This record gives sequence, C-alpha cells and structure tokens, in this order.
Amino acid sequence: MSLVAALTEAILPVLSIAAIGYVLGRVRDVNVDAIATVTIYVLLPALVFHSLLTSPIGERTALLVGVGVAAYTLGMLALAAGVGSAIGESGATYGGLLLSSSLPNAGNYGIPLAAFAFGAVGRSTAVLYIVFQSVLMYTIGVSIASRGGSTSLREATLEIFRLPLVYAVAAAPIVRFLGFVPADGSPSMEALALTGDAAIPVMLLLLGIQLANTTYGTAIRRTTPAFVLKLGVSPVVAVAVALALGLDGDIARVFVLACAMPTAVTPVLLMIEYDTGSDGISGPEYVSTAVLLTTLGSVATLTLLLAALQSGLLF
Repeated sequence: MSLVAALTEAILPVLSIAAIGYVLGRVRDVNVDAIATVTIYVLLPALVFHSLLTSPIGERTALLVGVGVAAYTLGMLALAAGVGSAIGESGATYGGLLLSSSLPNAGNYGIPLAAFAFGAVGRSTAVLYIVFQSVLMYTIGVSIASRGGSTSLREATLEIFRLPLVYAVAAAPIVRFLGFVPADGSPSMEALALTGDAAIPVMLLLLGIQLANTTYGTAIRRTTPAFVLKLGVSPVVAVAVALALGLDGDIARVFVLACAMPTAVTPVLLMIEYDTGSDGISGPEYVSTAVLLTTLGSVATLTLLLAALQSGLLF
C-alpha cells in the first residue's frame, strides 16, 4: 500500500468520523459521560463478545497477543520511568508521562483503523488487544494514577470486575467450547453483530468529542517526552516484541499498529479521578495534552507505519 492509499483508504475515513465528533463537541454541550456509559456497558461488550465468538484467531495466538500486550506495556513503562527520572518529573506529571507513553488508544481509534486496514482479522486482533490492555489499565494504570492517593492495588483490581467487558471475555470461550454459538445469520447473532458494530462509529465520535474538550497550554512543552515515546519509540518496541514472540502475518501487523496508536483517552479519566496535582500542571492537563498532540501527530506516523506494514516490509 502506498502512503497516499494508506492515508486515504484507512486513516482519513477513521479520522473523518472523529472530526465530526470534534465539531459536535465544540458547538454543543454533549454529555460525554452518558455516551461513554452506553459504550462501556453495552456496545463494547457486544463487540468483544461477537468478535471472540467469530474470531479466526486460535487460542495459542490469542495467548501470544496477551503476552505481547503485557511485554510492550511493561517495556514502555520502564522506558518512560527512566526518561521521567532523567528529566526530573515527579508526582502527577510523572504518572502522566508513564500513562501517556505506555497506553495506546487501541480501542476507539485502533479497532476502527485495524478493521479498515485488515478486515475481520484486524478487528478481532484489535479487540483482543484492548481486552488484555483493559486488565493492565485498570490495575497498573489505576495504581500509577493514584500515586499518593488512597486507592490500593486491590481496590484498583476490583474495578475490573465492575466492567461487563470482563464477563463478555469469560463467556465467549465457554460458549464456543460448549458449541452454543448461534448460527451466522440467526436473529440473535445478527442482533449481537449490529450492537457490536455500533461501537466503532460511536467510539470514534466519542474520541472527537473528548478531544474537543481537551485543555492544553503550558503542558505542551512538558509532554514532548511522552510525544516522542508514544509515536517514535513505541512502534520500535512493538516490532521487537512481535518478533521475539514469533507473531507473523496480519496478527503481527495489527499488534504493531495497535501499539503505535496515540495516547489513550482513558488515562485522562483515571487522572481526573485520582490526581493530586504537581508543579502547577495537573495530571489531567498533562495527559489531555498528550492525547491531543499524539492524535494529531499520528496522522503522519500511522500513515508511514501502515504503508510499511501493508507492503510486507516488516512482517
């Protein structure tokens, strides 16, 4: 795939929907919490459940993807921690650097892009990615965001079990093992697919609305290390992890693409929940700025990366 094709056939269709959400967020006061609740508790579980029921990805490969997500996340956390210590970051901005650098937006940006670029396998792999990332986000992520706060790792872990996503992940392999998967084209499967498919445009609209509400200013200079780590270093780490685990084909390509996504939006919500402030720049301001800048910068980096991936240059 050429650079122009990667931009026009994969990146721009995804960003155009997010742009509509951005405009909507600028001209209207949209209740993001209500949209997020519907997405988290209805649309995303349906997408995950349907994708896992129909996924062509085998159990061993799925396990390797999970190991890869953990290895990538821990590797980026280690790199960000080293950079943060070297430049003297502390408190909430140090936590913001860790979260901004290690947690890509593999959900409401990554799933649609993977689906546009790699079809059903792309969507299934991206769904697997966010399943494993969610576990890390609501354990390690909450622990980092709450540094200095009152939230324990145990309390953070319990947050996972309040999400329907967990039960969708647990139920899908059981249903497949018992042979209870509804036939393709059946009313129940069509309803599940319709609900899950709705998650993709809604997540993109939500991304645009959240970017419209992002505040930034003095944090731009401070977030430069997070920008470089997320868009410049993370694809290299992702390729190294994929090669080390023996991932190949479209699975490896989507894995690398998911890792190279810009900073996820969820860490902003975590920092809002647990922020204690630091050096005149709040944690939410730091991460929000990182989300905005990396999302804008990703237009160029993801176009280059996607062209390289689809040309077979890397895998």
